[in-house]
Amino acid sequence: MTRKTTIIGPALALCLALPASGPALAQEMNHSGHQSADNGQMQMSEPKGDKGPSSKAFAEANARMHKGMDIMFTGNADVDFVRGMIAHHQGAIDMARIELEYGKDSSLRKLAEDIIKAQEAEIETMKAWLAKNGH
Repeated sequence: MTRKTTIIGPALALCLALPASGPALAQEMNHSGHQSADNGQMQMSEPKGDKGPSSKAFAEANARMHKGMDIMFTGNADVDFVRGMIAHHQGAIDMARIELEYGKDSSLRKLAEDIIKAQEAEIETMKAWLAKNGH
């Protein structure tokens, strides 16, 4: 057996195994974890693991961010970048606010305050760019 065969064999075995778990694997690998398999619509779901108030708040913020980042791409990298990043930055703000509501570590609370300030300013810059450039 050559070295090439040794490498291809396990890779081929993995590829052959994937179709059997395809839908489950695809759902597990979904970045947001909040799309239903039947209609592709964003749905709020229970957080993985802990079900407490902060975990629910983080799961909801994550779902909102991913829904906001699911933009119609224009082919204009500048426009697509800004539109996606506005939602991404808003997600960071939302998570930072959750830290301020539930978190106790003073250094992380300070970081959350800094994130809110910086991300809000960047969102305003991006919104102004979109307005200036007719988008």
